[in-house]
Amino acid sequence: MALPFTKVEGLGNDFVVVDRRPGRPAAPRSGEISPEDPDTVRAICDRRFGVGADGVLAILPSATADARMRVLNADGSEAEMCGNGIRCVAKVLYESDPDLRRPELRIETGAGLLTCAVDVENHQVRTVAVEMGRPRLTRDEIPLSPAGAGRALREAITADGRSFAFTGVSMGNPHAVIFVDADAGDLRALAERFGPTLERADRFPKRANIEFARVRDKQIDVVVWERGCGITLACGTGACATAVAAGLEDRLPLGMETLVHLPGGTLAIAVAPDLSGVRMRGPARTVFAGELDLGRLAHAS
Repeated sequence: MALPFTKVEGLGNDFVVVDRRPGRPAAPRSGEISPEDPDTVRAICDRRFGVGADGVLAILPSATADARMRVLNADGSEAEMCGNGIRCVAKVLYESDPDLRRPELRIETGAGLLTCAVDVENHQVRTVAVEMGRPRLTRDEIPLSPAGAGRALREAITADGRSFAFTGVSMGNPHAVIFVDADAGDLRALAERFGPTLERADRFPKRANIEFARVRDKQIDVVVWERGCGITLACGTGACATAVAAGLEDRLPLGMETLVHLPGGTLAIAVAPDLSGVRMRGPARTVFAGELDLGRLAHAS
């Protein structure tokens, strides 16, 4: 059976998007292989033998919102939330569903119900601004071990014999943000070297996304080692978590829109002065649409 999909990217963070709502192109059918199955997700995301992607985004029906987004990482694991992914889903919903062509869309996620404001030109979504909700800062919310109601602010952690200090933030998924000085080395090299170990450190019972960041001219450079994906060109929740951590560590003032530069491009992040919410603004672009023969793909894998 052919499965219709759309390949969409946000700053190079790329996804296979399948609309599984009743009556939509990829709605479940009897006897089919599910694109949400972990083995199938891994096969789809394989960049040599599959479509190639950082993850699969399933658009599902919601009782409380316009749609629900399920985030499946390239390794088959499931994430609670994906900042670049939700912009891609908002674009697909607006452009493919006539009933949802309006300025704001509400999307249910593992991090709660989020509002997406679309900026449209010639009937095409160019950028999406997402109200990402309140950053979770307590050890219980992130979560961290040991648990508790306190925060992890510049907390010491060691990986492969090197010491770092991280600030813990959850944007619906766990992040450990590590700011480094200019002489500490290349951010990507640091993320590639220490990200795999830190992601699975005992401190993070649900694993964690690891950010290596540097403040420069009131802006932030960051490279993210994503839980379940590895190095990606961009991470929306990671950019938000890094902006929050920069405020908590008094590196940048809260309340201002900050440009966060990732390898794939730039996101604009605004953290409320009282930490009640975070707004993320950035692009989404359709790469191509196609159909997948999941039976043949599964056989090939």
